[in-house]
Amino acid sequence: MSDGIFIGGGGEGYGTPQTLKLGYANRHGLIAGATGTGKTVTLQILAEGFSAAGVPVFLSDIKGDLSGLAAPGSENFKLHGAFTERARTIGLSLEYAGFPVTFWDLFGEQGHPVRTTVAEMGPLLLSRLLELSEAQEGVLNIAFRVSDEQGLPLLDLKDLQALLVWVGENRGDLSLRYGNVSTASIGAIQRRLLVLENQGGALLFGEPALDLADLMQCDADGRGRISVLAADRLMGSPRLYATFLLWLLSELFEELPEVGDPDKPKLVFFFDEAHLLFDDAPKALVDKVEQVARLIRSKGVGVYFCSQNPADIPEDILGQLGNRFQHALRAFTAKDRKELRMAAETYRDNPRFSTEDAIREVGVGEAVTSMLEKKGVPGVVERTLIRPPSSQLDPLDAAARAAVMAASPVAGKYEATLDRLSAHEMLAQRAEDAARAAQEAERAEEEASAAERDYKAGRRYSGTRVSRSSSRSSRDDSLGSALSEAVIKELKGTTGRRIVRGILGGLFKGR
Repeated sequence: MSDGIFIGGGGEGYGTPQTLKLGYANRHGLIAGATGTGKTVTLQILAEGFSAAGVPVFLSDIKGDLSGLAAPGSENFKLHGAFTERARTIGLSLEYAGFPVTFWDLFGEQGHPVRTTVAEMGPLLLSRLLELSEAQEGVLNIAFRVSDEQGLPLLDLKDLQALLVWVGENRGDLSLRYGNVSTASIGAIQRRLLVLENQGGALLFGEPALDLADLMQCDADGRGRISVLAADRLMGSPRLYATFLLWLLSELFEELPEVGDPDKPKLVFFFDEAHLLFDDAPKALVDKVEQVARLIRSKGVGVYFCSQNPADIPEDILGQLGNRFQHALRAFTAKDRKELRMAAETYRDNPRFSTEDAIREVGVGEAVTSMLEKKGVPGVVERTLIRPPSSQLDPLDAAARAAVMAASPVAGKYEATLDRLSAHEMLAQRAEDAARAAQEAERAEEEASAAERDYKAGRRYSGTRVSRSSSRSSRDDSLGSALSEAVIKELKGTTGRRIVRGILGGLFKGR
C-alpha cells in the first residue's frame, strides 16, 4: 500500500507531482474555488484515494454527483477522451473502478435514515438550529437541566415540546432556582420547533440513533467505506444541514479515543458548503468549531472544508488547514481582488510563478496545491493538473442506488423507528396520575360532606319527636332564661350598681 494519495501533476509549465501523505492527512485541509472550477472532482478523487488506502470517508452530496463513487467510470463517458489525455500528461495509468459506498439521508428517501436524539444534540447546537435569542437559549438550558435532574429522557421533538409545557406550568418554582422563565420565551421556542417540524427536521430526532461505528467500516477487501449523505433536499434547510454536520463532528470528537499521529487517519470528514456553518454563527459556536478542529486531529480524524472562497472560513480555523487545494477564484470587484490576494498570502511562495496570478488563471480541473511535507512543514505551492477519477462522474440512477442500499451492511438497521418510554410519555403519565388523584380527592371530599350532613341530620331528629311550636317555645324560654340570668348577674356587679344609682338619683332629683 502506498503511503500517499496521488493528486496530480503536470507537464511543461507545471510543478512536480503532488501526493497527499497519509501520515499528515489528519492535519485537515481546504478545497476552495469558484463554482464550476472542479472542486467536486477533487473531492471525488480524494475520497477514492482514502478508500483505497483503507480509510473510511464521510461526505455530503450537495448536487447528487458523488453517488457515482459506487460505480466504475466508463469509456462511453463524454469526458473519457479528455480524462485519458490528462492521465497521459501526468503519467497516470487510468483504471476505472467503483468503491464501497453507504448512502444516508435525513429524510430516509435516498439512503438509510440517520437520526440523533435531542439530548445528544444538546442545547448549544439546538439553539443554533432554532436561531434562538440569548434569553430563549437560557430557557432551553433550564429545560435540559430539568430533564437530567428528573430523569426525563429527551429523544425526539415531542419530548422537548412536552417538557417545555411542563416548564411553563412550573415556571414560578423554576424561576426562583434557575432564573427567569417567561411564557414568551417558551412560546417562541415552541413556534421554532413547529417550523423545524414542518421543514422535516423532526425526522432527524429519534431512535435508533446513528452508531458512529457504522461510519468507520471497511469492506472485505480492506477498502474504507464511503458514507455519502444525500444533501440536495437538505440544502433547502441550510441551518439544519450545517447543525447536523457540526453535531456529527462533535460526536466524533467526544466518542473517539486519543491515537496521537497514526500512519493514516481513522476517518476523513468532508464538510461541503462550509460557509453555511459560519454564516451568522455566534462566537460561542465558532469557538466550539475551532476547538474541535484543533483537537480532533489527535483522535485520528481529518476534516476537509469545501467552500467557494477561503475567506468563508474564520482565520483561526483556516490556519489549521494544512493541505490546500485552491481552484480558480474570479476577481471582478475590489473585494474579490482583496480576497484573492489574501488567499495567495496563505501559501508558501514558489519562485517560478506568482501565486496570486496562478489562482486567477488556473483552468477547470487545475488547482494551486500545497501538501504538508516532512515534519508537517507546508510544501511549496504548485500548479497542478488534478488526476481524473476512477469512479463514475455522473449520479447513479434510482435502480442502481436501491441495489447499493439493499447490499449495505446497515440495511434494515435504521429503517424502523423506535419509540420507547421518554419525557413525553412520562409527563403524560404524571398528568394522568395527578388528574386521577384529584378526582379521588374530590370524591372523598364529597363523601365526607355527605356523611357530615347525614350525621347532623340524624342528631337533630333522634329521640322523641316534638312539635314545631313546642320546639319554638322551648327555644324562646331557653333564650329568655339566659337573658334574665345575664341581666341579674350584671346588675349585681359594679356596672349594675352604677346603672341603679343613676336611675334612682334621677328619680329623686326629679321629685
